[in-house]
Amino acid sequence: MQFKTSLARRLKTLIIGDARSPHDRTIFHKISLIAFFAWIGLGADGLSSSCYGPEEAFRALQEYPYLSIFVALCSALTIFVISASYSQIIELFPSGGGGYLVASKLLSPTLGMFSGCALVVDYVLTITVSVASGADAIFSFLPGEWHTYKLPFAISGIAVLTLLNLRGAKEAVAPLIPIFLIFVVTHAFVIVYTPITHLTHVQGVVKETVSNVHDVSSKIGLAGMLLLILRSYSMGAGTFTGIEAVSNGLPILREPRVQTAKRTMRYMAISLAVMVIGLMFAYLLHGVEPQSGKTLNAVLFEKVTMNWEAGTKNWFLIVALASEAMLLFVAGQTGFLDGPRVIANMALDRWLPTRFAVLSDRLVAKNGILFMGISALLLMVFTRGSIQILIVLYSINVFITFTLSQLGMVRHWWKSRLGIIKYRWWKLFINGFGLVLTSFILVSVVILKFHEGGWITLLVTGTLAVVAIVIKGHYHKTARLLSKLDNLVQVAGYSSSGLSPDRTQDVKPHQEFDPTAKTAVLLVSGFNGRELHTLFSVFRTFEKTFRNYIFVAVGVVDAGNFKGLEEMEHLKKQLKDDLDRYVSFVQRNGYYAEGFYSIGVDVVDEIVQITLRILERFSHPVFFGGQLIFPKDSFLSRVLHNYTIFAVQRRLYTKGIPVVIMPIRV
Repeated sequence: MQFKTSLARRLKTLIIGDARSPHDRTIFHKISLIAFFAWIGLGADGLSSSCYGPEEAFRALQEYPYLSIFVALCSALTIFVISASYSQIIELFPSGGGGYLVASKLLSPTLGMFSGCALVVDYVLTITVSVASGADAIFSFLPGEWHTYKLPFAISGIAVLTLLNLRGAKEAVAPLIPIFLIFVVTHAFVIVYTPITHLTHVQGVVKETVSNVHDVSSKIGLAGMLLLILRSYSMGAGTFTGIEAVSNGLPILREPRVQTAKRTMRYMAISLAVMVIGLMFAYLLHGVEPQSGKTLNAVLFEKVTMNWEAGTKNWFLIVALASEAMLLFVAGQTGFLDGPRVIANMALDRWLPTRFAVLSDRLVAKNGILFMGISALLLMVFTRGSIQILIVLYSINVFITFTLSQLGMVRHWWKSRLGIIKYRWWKLFINGFGLVLTSFILVSVVILKFHEGGWITLLVTGTLAVVAIVIKGHYHKTARLLSKLDNLVQVAGYSSSGLSPDRTQDVKPHQEFDPTAKTAVLLVSGFNGRELHTLFSVFRTFEKTFRNYIFVAVGVVDAGNFKGLEEMEHLKKQLKDDLDRYVSFVQRNGYYAEGFYSIGVDVVDEIVQITLRILERFSHPVFFGGQLIFPKDSFLSRVLHNYTIFAVQRRLYTKGIPVVIMPIRV
């Protein structure tokens, strides 16, 4: 059995990597991303949208392609407006949280929850759409008989991304750097090379644009032409997905985070805007038209290299289109970086099971990453990797979050007092303009995609929201039941705040240290009525049996407190203060008492390590821990509450140490 355990740990270390220590004071520097890496990891989703966003908009114009100039300019403006508004969100919420936190704090927790659910579904779709698009692009180079392997290839792609992210954010981004850079270089070359070699065609593009405007306005009127442009603009809405990623991913950025985030946002906005305008303009200069079985970018690159030498042409096409295909895979990385973080934030607010906020020994949100990977894999299998089906489901939810975020910021600036905040009216204008744009796109996309299958996305998001409400209701009910035990804090001689002891209580002289005396070890989590209930149960059940009382507390490093050295120091201080209160109370009742604490990601492992220290000082300790007993056992109570004490009991039993579980009826 020990050999199997050792082998499993070796395999885990080989695949996932060695455990990281939250006690390492340089850990935040080691795992954080500088702006350049963040641009790759968080910006790949946005930049990869240039592979399909401009194409969707261009195709929507049909026989009036030269109107795409107006669409391109409107798209670039939208990119900069949304980026500027999210830069303001970054300044206001420097600890991260993005659309979920903005809507929760500035609108209402319920709207924040719905925004979070929309983001989670959107990030699952981001992973699936990106990998499916990448598989389509790669297999377009391969013989037709190989296409039966496309779905297994896409599934393998999701599995690889999942494993990379279980290793860590930086480890997941590093292998993708060459792909990202090759894509940027090849596409930037085409965008610059095209106007240089087609300067004489620029005047023709201007004339054709004027001609298209005249033709369309004479046939369907000026209003009809505007509607056609707006429809094309809405169809290319996928271009704007991924812009919100930086505000969600702030906790993984290098200090100073706000400056790093804003620099990353600038990289994303400029590169995406240049790519959209450049590609649209290149389509017109080369007279690109849709061809069956080929993307517009593939047609464009073939036209660009038409007069090149055969060898150079073939190599450029292979490298450029392969980098485009691989970048679509890389774009799925955004979903893995930000999706688990949104889930963790919702778990901390009790909208989702709290276990989603727990970190692995690699200090990543393991459960959230697995949830994203498994959900994307199931969606890939269900749709059989059909990009036609997936693209219909995509880009609706991100605009729900965009709109709620902008609405929250507008409300914030409107309610802020004039004179306290610099440039308040300018900030209000930016978010107000963003609200108008994102609201228009949201309504347009829902109308255009609803009957084609977009309703499925809204149904899934609504279902997830209902689940979140049920979970929140259960946690709220549990908290209300546990509050009945809070009067035990006063019984223990502490004020209602639990900060200072009531010195009026009789104090008995406490026992001197005796390592041979019987010792009770209580596992506690905070100074509260629930843990005091367990302590009083031991007093009542075993009376004078124990002379030594040891209190053990483990500070769990989760997504809520793993944000910097200051947060970790605060966690240590809180643990020490809570243990001091237990020790003080027990000593005042005539017993010897000590406190042991540790910080880590696995409660059971930390308790086992503390146990070894206790055994060095005390002869025969008996461990005690409380377990909630609900009036009625249910599926929710089993899923939403941890049963850590049973895992501790199993581990300590193997060492011959008795563990007694005391029931806490609520």
